[in-house]
Amino acid sequence: MRGIVAPVTTNEAPRLLSQAPNFRDLGGYRTRGGGRVRSGVAYRSGALDRLDDADLAALRDLGIRQVVDLRTVFERENNADLLPDGADYIPLDVQGDHSTGADLVEVLTDPSRAESVFGDGGATRFMHEVNRILVTGEEARAGYAEAVRRIAAGPGPTVVHCTAGKDRTGWAAALVLELLDVPRETVFADYLASNDRLAGLRAAMRDISEQSGVDPELVWPMVECRRSYLEAAYTEVEEAFGSFEAYAAEGLGLAQSTIDALRGRMLE
Repeated sequence: MRGIVAPVTTNEAPRLLSQAPNFRDLGGYRTRGGGRVRSGVAYRSGALDRLDDADLAALRDLGIRQVVDLRTVFERENNADLLPDGADYIPLDVQGDHSTGADLVEVLTDPSRAESVFGDGGATRFMHEVNRILVTGEEARAGYAEAVRRIAAGPGPTVVHCTAGKDRTGWAAALVLELLDVPRETVFADYLASNDRLAGLRAAMRDISEQSGVDPELVWPMVECRRSYLEAAYTEVEEAFGSFEAYAAEGLGLAQSTIDALRGRMLE
């Protein structure tokens, strides 16, 4: 429905996991029709490889039954998730199971290469390209479609995550909220809310850069959520598929029955 436009809100729930600060509920948002997204069904997060006992207990208390990991094989093998008892683990690499993480580490240890790759706006261009690929890449389309099916089918609360929980996970969250008819501005607000939770990532990237003699300002665009990044993804949807509805149906191959099931589970 495209009638009532709900006010833009952000999900300011308490930070439930001390070692995964970007973990948060997708529930609580208003839809265009005046409904509300149900809490306790789907969560978004950064990596779950550093959870402590209290974090794992919190996930158990939330009843987490599925963990959908959007990271590459390099990331998964080097920083394996810690899972609450009884949770199914579903790796859905949306970047082609390659070594992007390894490539980035190599660039960040070489000042001259970092300058050539990320200088003169290169890091920003890189982020725009990443967000376009998340829409039209073959692995991305397959992975995001399966993530939606997993959330829609249950069997219980699901966590979707990548490493920082901002770009790959950000598009997963945008997809789900769009399918639930949450206003576009609210989707952007949810995406940008990651910026307040990424202090640890920014500090780590600054340390890595400075230790390698790389100017931290070169890579700063990669540790932020910027409106233009998500706009690049939406532009790709329009250019490749014509509309978000066509992207869901043709690009992702989502059946209307799956979308109806998602709405049945996640809308109050």
